[in-house]
Amino acid sequence: MSSLAQHPPLPATTGIGPVALTVADLARSRSFYEGILGLRRWEERAGAVVLGSARAPLLELVEHPGARPKPPGTTGLYHVALLLPSRRDLGRLLRHLLERGYPLAGAADHLVSEAVYLADPDRNGLELSCDRSPEQWPRVNGRLRMASDPLDLPGVLAAAEEAPWEGIAPETRVGHLHLQVGDLTLARRWYVDRIGFRITAELPGALFLAAGSYHHHLGLNTWTSEHGPTAPRRYGWAALVYPPGPGGDRARGPGQAPQRGRGGTPVGGRRVLGARPLGPPACGTRLKVDSGGERRLAE
Repeated sequence: MSSLAQHPPLPATTGIGPVALTVADLARSRSFYEGILGLRRWEERAGAVVLGSARAPLLELVEHPGARPKPPGTTGLYHVALLLPSRRDLGRLLRHLLERGYPLAGAADHLVSEAVYLADPDRNGLELSCDRSPEQWPRVNGRLRMASDPLDLPGVLAAAEEAPWEGIAPETRVGHLHLQVGDLTLARRWYVDRIGFRITAELPGALFLAAGSYHHHLGLNTWTSEHGPTAPRRYGWAALVYPPGPGGDRARGPGQAPQRGRGGTPVGGRRVLGARPLGPPACGTRLKVDSGGERRLAE
């Protein structure tokens, strides 16, 4: 295997942009994402819809009739994390989910954040989270200490106070992606050496990577996928956006036509250079790099 060229660290302003998910039934998925999670429609076309908060597109749902959930033991998407701006907003959303009777898959206190987990109708994994203040993030020997401790559910619900449910918070954004990979060593070489993320935390069978000082933009694990086969494509692309432009998508709102890049995908209103493999043959993902950067991924 040829060696991968070392790249400098990603700019500290790097963030995860919209993520495209494969769904089997677009109407069913819209009922969940719009009717239950409270996302808003940004753009619609045949077989696809872009949904988001009031201020930013978050997900593109792409219909592939007959698509099946990712088989156990395969590599691919573990979850997409939607980051809410406060514990109060997470509490409002959690209370809304409980009132609607939507099943949760889990909940955890990660020390740097608090999170609840669920799956969409196609069993795409979702994390709904809020960050603690960076000053509260525990560190050991220069790295963050993360965990999966029990979540204080009553405390999160109490933080919602009496605020009514009015849809997902306007400042919600994609916080991170978490992928299941077949080989952590290979993944580390790719994402750290080749793309330029830095390691912020490690757990048995898992790495957490970030740009700048964030706790993580990308999670990688082999908990059930070590040496596993590649799953059918679970999402089409993820946008790695840097730097955030002035205005961008924030200058428009849901339902208004976005500026489209050369790749035909709206990313913050800025020109997109095109798609490249996001990782080693494991995930079926594609990375779209904002034109503000000069990074070139492997051809």
